[in-house]
Amino acid sequence: MTKLLAFLVAASLVLGGPATALAQGEQTEWQCPAGFEGQTLRMLSFTQYIGEDVIPLFEELCGVTVEYDVTDSSEAVLLLLRERTVPYDIVVPTGDIIGRMINEELLQEIDHANIPNLANVSETFISPPYDPGNRYSIPYLWGILAVAYNEEITGEIDSWYDVFNHDGPVAWQDDMRMMMGTALMLLGYDPSTTKPDEIAEARDFLMENSDNVVAVAGDDGQVLLEQYVVDIAIEWNGDIVQLAAECECDEFQFVVPQEGALTYVDNFVIPADAENPLLAQVFMDFILDPYVGAENTNYINYGTPNQTALDLELINPDLLTNPDIYPPEGTLRTLQFVMDIPDVEELYFEAWNEVVTSLSN
Repeated sequence: MTKLLAFLVAASLVLGGPATALAQGEQTEWQCPAGFEGQTLRMLSFTQYIGEDVIPLFEELCGVTVEYDVTDSSEAVLLLLRERTVPYDIVVPTGDIIGRMINEELLQEIDHANIPNLANVSETFISPPYDPGNRYSIPYLWGILAVAYNEEITGEIDSWYDVFNHDGPVAWQDDMRMMMGTALMLLGYDPSTTKPDEIAEARDFLMENSDNVVAVAGDDGQVLLEQYVVDIAIEWNGDIVQLAAECECDEFQFVVPQEGALTYVDNFVIPADAENPLLAQVFMDFILDPYVGAENTNYINYGTPNQTALDLELINPDLLTNPDIYPPEGTLRTLQFVMDIPDVEELYFEAWNEVVTSLSN
């Protein structure tokens, strides 16, 4: 967290630049290497997790087709790679699960020579514990899982206990590690604990505080909130910022509770059975272009690891000053990561399955 804190403090110093690269009429100078015309890139990521013009621009510059499929969790990504039923060329998992993918030989190594724009990434996001040297992963975006709510119904929320004690409909995030980790954090434990008794206690906490849970939402908790199906959703910060911007309304709020929250870094990786790994690396380089990266993050409202985009003042100042995306220092110090825990992975799966099963009874 120290590295992330330093990065965000530095990011806050670049305020005052243009709203976006495109606002100045500037375009990326990125050029696609020759020889990819007519090829197809198969990509697996999340809903509303890339700018609407980004893929069409890549297709135009390279003369290729991108098939973009969506999933709702990193665990689902892991299962798909294990089954090897669809030969995706590039997928987007969260950092905590990449170690398992590497250990199970589910990923190809990445040739950094094909990604010169990796030099644009902040040192904060280079060589993470789960992938020293970024041999298998390239950072894409980062964010926070915390609390989205309809303030007109709930009033102000500042604690996780406001969520778990709420007497109206609530949606949880369908992410085993993040939900179990949140419970562990509230209980005063390491969100990546390997102790069976602590994992069991987190399971019991969730089961005992689930009476008003009406949905375990994959990647659409914000939709349930917008449609007034739920009053509160445990949701990703960027999704709620998108919702607030699209509806131009004030009732939907996002908060990192006083007890803290979990943060994550999503990455590009190449499956072991990818049919077009070279084009996947070209796409990674394209995304890490500062102008493309800025357009992307300005559209989808998630934090960028692209230091050059920040240095060139290409990130929308409204994003940089939005505490839901780039939290103040005091909030940053309460954020925690979940780490890879392969030795007790099955315990987490069993505990979470018990929680989800109890909700349907």
